This record gives sequence, structure tokens and C-alpha cells, in this order.
Amino acid sequence: MTVHWTTEAAVPAILLLLIVAAATARAHMASRRIHRRPRRLRDIKSQFGLLFFIPLLAVTACSSQNRATSPDEVRKLAGSSGATQVREQEEKRLRSLAQSYTEHTSLTLAMVTVSDRCQGGSAKQLFGSAGDDTYKINCSMGITAYYGADPDHVGDVLDAILTAGERPGTLIPFRHDDYHTRMVAYYRGRGPNPIGPGGPEPTELADPAQTLTWDPVRDHHLRLMVEEPEPCLNADPPVTRCVREPASGTVADIRKRYGMVFKLSLGSANYYTVFKNGQTHTT
Repeated sequence: MTVHWTTEAAVPAILLLLIVAAATARAHMASRRIHRRPRRLRDIKSQFGLLFFIPLLAVTACSSQNRATSPDEVRKLAGSSGATQVREQEEKRLRSLAQSYTEHTSLTLAMVTVSDRCQGGSAKQLFGSAGDDTYKINCSMGITAYYGADPDHVGDVLDAILTAGERPGTLIPFRHDDYHTRMVAYYRGRGPNPIGPGGPEPTELADPAQTLTWDPVRDHHLRLMVEEPEPCLNADPPVTRCVREPASGTVADIRKRYGMVFKLSLGSANYYTVFKNGQTHTT
């Protein structure tokens, strides 16, 4: 059998070899003070220890659970039937969630972007592991939806979203709490800024899984305006996917047509993970 050494595989072997060598040297120095043991016997044991550990280091470094996932294996796993099925289900779920915002409000879904990436695991880390050495592949997906809206009816749009979020079985997580109620009143011209006097215009509803932002219509701060999505670069399906629908769509065009833009960011971290121990995790 031919053993192919990679940089990732060699690093842990070298580190372990240095540790074993240091321990062996220390043991050898200590053994010199024990005069009751024959020197030849101590030398034989020391050499036997090295002969035992060196092959062990090579086997450990070459183990599939300790090496980094190769690009070919990443592509194979990302294109497997299991990954493809989960990917399609997750994208369908996120698209349905984005569509649900148009069912109970006056928002018009004008553009959708999809970012999908599968990443291979790193080689086994002896110290300070970040967890990326435990899996062979980890895939995550994010969808961003852009809506057009009438800037004169932001309060009505927000009120409709909060009302929809209070319906049983809804996919929208936002409710009429005190802050959000005051936000609706602010946009309807019936109350002060809920952030406080002199505060910036509130332009966000946030949840761990969803973030809804929109163009400011009161103070028109450019830094709060919804930005254009990043261009699709280096797309290489099934490892990396980047989709924009329509392909020629822009935030500027949506703003020009409808008056303002709402942006919904949806993420699904780790929708498909294959661990080095053979287990698979899906959302």
C-alpha cells in the first residue's frame, strides 16, 4: 500500500513525533541515574519504543478521521443523493417562508438570491480545535428576498406583518410587543420614535433565524438604505451555488419601480453535515 502524505496529515505526525522524541530523551536521561539496570537493556527498550511509536504516528496521520477532506471527496459528498435531497427541501422551505410575507401584506416579491456552500473538514487539530476537524463536509444555505413597497404605507405593512406573525402555524416570528406597536404608530404619524428622541429611524425587525430591514423613509440616511446583493462569483455547483432571480434584477430597479425596498435575510446553517465518524446530520 502506498501512503500519500499531505501537509495536513504531516503536521500532526511531526508534532507527535517531537513530543515522543522529547519524552524519550527525558526518559533516557533519567535512566542514566539508575545504575542497577544494564545499559544495553535500557538502549533496547528505548529503541523499541521509537520503533513502536513511529508506525503508530504514520497510521494515525493517515487515518480518514484525522486528515482533511480532499476537494474530490467534498465534490462527491456535495453531489450525493442525500445532500441533493436535503438541499432541495431546505431551499423549498426558505423560499416558502419568503413567499409568506407577500400573502398577508402589500409587499411584492421582486428578487431572490440564494447562496449555498459546502465546505470540507480540516485535518485533526491537536490543540485549539474549532470543530471543523470533526466533519468531512458541512453545507449551509442562505436566501435573501427583496420586496417592493409603497413608502407612504410602511406602518400598514409592518402592522400586517406583526398580525400575520400572531396567527397559529405562521412562519413569521414577529409580534405586536410594546416596541413594535410603538414602531407602527411612529410610521403612521401617531407617536414618537420608539428608539428615543434624536435616535435613528427604526428600520429592522430581527429574530435569530430572520432579519427584515427596509429603506428609511423619514431621515433618508444612506447607510440605512438596502444595498445591492453581492455578485455571484466563483460559483461551482454542487460545492458552491449562487443564484439571482431574475438574473438582471437590482435593488435600484425595485426602488425605482415601487418607491422603497424591504429585505428579508434567511439562513440555514449546517443543513447537511457528514461527520468523520460516519454520522450524518440534517435539518
